[in-house]
Amino acid sequence: MRLQGRSALITGAARGIGRAFAEAYIREGARVAIADIDAGALRATAADIGALPVWMDVSRQESIDAGVAETVAALGGIDILINNAALFDLAPITEITRESYERLFAINVAGTLFTLQAVARHMIETGRRGKIINMASQAGRRGEALVGVYCATKAAVISLTQSAGLNLIGHGINVNAIAPGVVDGAHWDGVDAKFAQYENKPRGQKKREVGAAVPFGRMGRAEDLTGMAIFLATPEADYIVAQTYNVDGGNWMS
Repeated sequence: MRLQGRSALITGAARGIGRAFAEAYIREGARVAIADIDAGALRATAADIGALPVWMDVSRQESIDAGVAETVAALGGIDILINNAALFDLAPITEITRESYERLFAINVAGTLFTLQAVARHMIETGRRGKIINMASQAGRRGEALVGVYCATKAAVISLTQSAGLNLIGHGINVNAIAPGVVDGAHWDGVDAKFAQYENKPRGQKKREVGAAVPFGRMGRAEDLTGMAIFLATPEADYIVAQTYNVDGGNWMS
């Protein structure tokens, strides 16, 4: 019960990694609000795991502000934020559309920044020594031929984590990030299909290849990330500021 008495808001938490974080936090004693744009999946997950459902579109400021206010009213405040909401797309550089570019940056970068900002303002106003955890990616550590925009958004998340961490620690707010590697889940069917389209591979081959390339020997699972998410939210991580931790089975070393 390492998070007993703490209140957390987790975005993009109706499924996948976000849901795994929510379940882990609840097991550790936290009161958890899960935010997502998929209203049906949000309600179902919240009922299933015992979390507060908060509909939120992180690409819209009014939705962020309303979601943060709803969480504060229901839980009495926010001690922990996990910025997990994100969108993936890929295409060769010559085929990237402005629509895809703007959508990914609106959610992955602006959504992270302005949700962080709204929660940080609440933490400062209420004198909370809070924890903010951003979700980066190994894709933010390097370029990838077909994943230019997504890589750029996650590199921006790492940079924002550093700047926000340095700025907010003066208020007692720790900002850090987690950089997963390839994490298995339903979303990877879509990712695999896109790679198959551009790399002329049969469905499923890319997924097998990336899993085999992980030094640990397999793709990650959402549950592999929960230990770091719990640790960064505890007092044990009070002296950790503006860092991005790789949790990727050995794919990237830094």
